[in-house]
Amino acid sequence: MSVKSKNIIRVLGLLVAVAAFGAAFFPGAASAATKLKVAAAAVPHTELLEFVKPKLAEQGIDLEIITIDESVGGTLLNEQTDNGENDVNFFQHLPYLNSVKGEKKFDLAPAGNIHVEPIGFYSAKYKSKADLPNKAKIAIPYDATNEYRALKLLEDNGFIKLKTDIVNFTATKQDVAEYVKPIEIIELDAGVIIRGANELDGYITNTNRILEAGIDANTALFREDKNSPYANVLVTKTARVGDAAIVALKNALTTEDVRKFIADKYKGAVVPAF
Repeated sequence: MSVKSKNIIRVLGLLVAVAAFGAAFFPGAASAATKLKVAAAAVPHTELLEFVKPKLAEQGIDLEIITIDESVGGTLLNEQTDNGENDVNFFQHLPYLNSVKGEKKFDLAPAGNIHVEPIGFYSAKYKSKADLPNKAKIAIPYDATNEYRALKLLEDNGFIKLKTDIVNFTATKQDVAEYVKPIEIIELDAGVIIRGANELDGYITNTNRILEAGIDANTALFREDKNSPYANVLVTKTARVGDAAIVALKNALTTEDVRKFIADKYKGAVVPAF
């Protein structure tokens, strides 16, 4: 073997030794970042993810945020997580997830409660609940869990009484047992309710839609309190709930820094669920 060949071998051996040393003493340096793809609603979900993204990067997690189109149904979004197109989704509360799982048999599970968006009653015409006239036209979302949620809000505020045999957080206006105050309940797709606000006496919709429309959530005539059971959750495949990167995401979203960010930015329109 020539001297030149021996020198090349020595150099290669030295490079291998340096690489091994680096891997032993700086294990993060030799490995690529873990990519975590999360499909999320725009507000506040994507904003919360953007807030924690730098902290996750420090842990070697590359957070890829896919801001979803609100016109895309929750069933499709859950299907995309179930089939692995996304690692995690972040747009829904637990009763909604359970209703979709029951219908479609998705193998999904919650990976952490993050926040509550208290659903509220809004009006473009009136400033207080007492101002609402008899036979007021009130729009509510017609998807199963949010319709129950809206009807429960109307019940809690003295407009209606619901049947006592309702189960699984699902109801329609056919489940109204009594109209304590004469109103007309209009069931609409959640995506069009705000567009028709001027034609209504009042409407109930999710806070994320209110924020995305640039409406001050504190103008709600009344809304759920912080004890709402509708915490928004991270959702992933059941077998992946314990994945290190997903646990790190949940931990990053449930810190005191995030609690302060929520309080400062949303001023009560969004509240922590941790």
